[in-house]
Amino acid sequence: MHVDRTVQQRVAIIRFTSPPVNALSIANGLVAGLAAEIDQVNALENIDAIVLAGSAGTFSAGADIKEFDHDRSRLDVSRALFERVAASRYPVVAAIDGTCLGGGFELALACTWRVGTASARIGLPEVTLGLLPGGGGTQRLPRLIEPGAALDLMLTGTILDADKAARVGILDAIIAGDVIAGAIEWLQTSGAQPHREVSATSKIAAAVHARGDVRGVAQRAILACVEAAGTLPLAEGLAIEARLFDGLLDSPESLARRYAFAARRIAARPPLGVDGIAHPLQSVLILGAGTMGIGIATAMINAGIDTQLFDPLDGALDRGQRTIASTLEREVTKQRLSANERDVRLARLGMVTDLEAARPADLYIEAVFEDLSVKKDVFETLDRLAPEGALLASNTSTLNLDVIAGFTKRPADVVGLHFFSPANIMPLLEVVRGAKTSPATVATAMAFAKRIRKQGVVSGVCDGFIGNRMFEEYLRQSYFLLEEGALPQQIDQALERWGMAMGPCRVLDLAGQDIGWSVRKRRALEQPDRPYSRIPDMLCEMGRFGQKCGAGFYRYSNGRTAEPDPEIDALIVAHSAAIGVTRRAISEEEIVERCIYALINEGARILDEGIAYRPSDIDVVYLDGYGFPADRGGPMYEADRVGLPAVVSRMRAFAQLRQGWAWQPAPLLLELIEQRGNFSALNASA
Repeated sequence: MHVDRTVQQRVAIIRFTSPPVNALSIANGLVAGLAAEIDQVNALENIDAIVLAGSAGTFSAGADIKEFDHDRSRLDVSRALFERVAASRYPVVAAIDGTCLGGGFELALACTWRVGTASARIGLPEVTLGLLPGGGGTQRLPRLIEPGAALDLMLTGTILDADKAARVGILDAIIAGDVIAGAIEWLQTSGAQPHREVSATSKIAAAVHARGDVRGVAQRAILACVEAAGTLPLAEGLAIEARLFDGLLDSPESLARRYAFAARRIAARPPLGVDGIAHPLQSVLILGAGTMGIGIATAMINAGIDTQLFDPLDGALDRGQRTIASTLEREVTKQRLSANERDVRLARLGMVTDLEAARPADLYIEAVFEDLSVKKDVFETLDRLAPEGALLASNTSTLNLDVIAGFTKRPADVVGLHFFSPANIMPLLEVVRGAKTSPATVATAMAFAKRIRKQGVVSGVCDGFIGNRMFEEYLRQSYFLLEEGALPQQIDQALERWGMAMGPCRVLDLAGQDIGWSVRKRRALEQPDRPYSRIPDMLCEMGRFGQKCGAGFYRYSNGRTAEPDPEIDALIVAHSAAIGVTRRAISEEEIVERCIYALINEGARILDEGIAYRPSDIDVVYLDGYGFPADRGGPMYEADRVGLPAVVSRMRAFAQLRQGWAWQPAPLLLELIEQRGNFSALNASA
């Protein structure tokens, strides 16, 4: 930690350094140092203004939330700093370069003005941690800019670039060049007055009323704080904000979200023993211009990577190019992308009809049909054509990566990169480490995930890896529930009300029923002792492959909206009778427990086998790849919350029902119960 002061042209420049992200730490003395510096400058007589700046291209990423976990009074120290800045004898300019988030932005809000470079990134992401801005953000921001825009920022956690921050009124100027020199020049030439009008209370009240239907605990608390900003003096609003923030710190939702935040950071680091030195990947060649290949190509060019897309089928590349161009055009229409940037991204994309004539690449990703013989042809060709040192990646979601690596003479360079569809949107990337994948290859793949703005998670090799192997058991219980008395809409509604982004029947319709059908056919041969229900296969035999063809578990009259179909309800009831099952009423509680506890049980098996390295890695996979509710932290975190003995007790009760064979508790679950342990302890030891 370091705080220093210089004076230029009657302007006191206070610069603070707290590596690596200039966090407003109390433990390292930064907050106290800044407060003391503000006090000392205010005692001077030879200055006209103060410029407050961070260092190393960062203003401040905010407070370290862990500092408040056991000592809530520490946050009052930060609040006192912000009040000192707001009450400064001299006007204060926040000179923002790079990241300015959370408490860092609240420090800037306490300043008289804010200027920033084009690299400035500004926001209040506390809601993503189940919290509200607790250092004055809910009171100062709606007084500074349009209250509706302020609420949008706080309720979504959106991060603004410099242009957008200037448009809404957060930045008073965008600085070219050095931010401190620019701030001083702006002070001397702008003629800006220290006092500016705040938003009318009627505007604040209207903005709050317009968003009265928010559901999250933190979001409701944000609304209450902003409502106070429209009706109470600042000091009273700040007191309400502080009280509600302290309450949220102990809420189950915030505890789960903060756990997930830490889990993502841990998952992004390759586990011990497979950590190597990453090398940069500047160019990619993708094989296969189907839905997945097109999505991967879009993600690549969006990340600034030179990309080639190969497909030998007639019309495939033209269709792929049109789809990618259309995707980017929608971003331009929504004003998320400029027309110039769209053109720059499209210029990164090249189409290849002849692999022999393709430019050499650093990374090759196959996204071809999920068939081992097709993969064999691809990897034998890549082994011959790809330059030495290039990574050879498979996007397979279920096939054995070690078998695929065996099709080459360089298995150390083969890795799984399992993208989730749509690949340009979904944040998860399973990085699959084969038996012979080198640590350097794993490290390179994880660094690549970060570059393309994906959440990488390392997995070992098994059928389905982490996510799909667990999802198989989730689906198995869904199908059995259909046979026993539930209907598709009942299962989906129960899980969606519990918090899942989408119920299993809707998920399968969206993904395409034929994909699961292909996997089930293979697994029926390989795992005959683990039977499925015939219901989803019956849909496929009827040609009901889901949303893409207008019918699956549901009908899609308008092509998008799932509508319960009496024909399918009748088919399910008839199937139950045909297999001799007397249907019964099934509660929402049973639906949720059977589906979620099936995930937990298989997750424990995956951990025991070393497929997943940490319980928290599994939670990240389900949060970022399968729509698991953020307020519940992930399936393994949920198991700890419920209590492992309670989970196993329910599993043993389910074992007395039909298809009870599926409820044999994983040995690791029983071991942890015997040791009075939990999954969190395994995270700590990993």
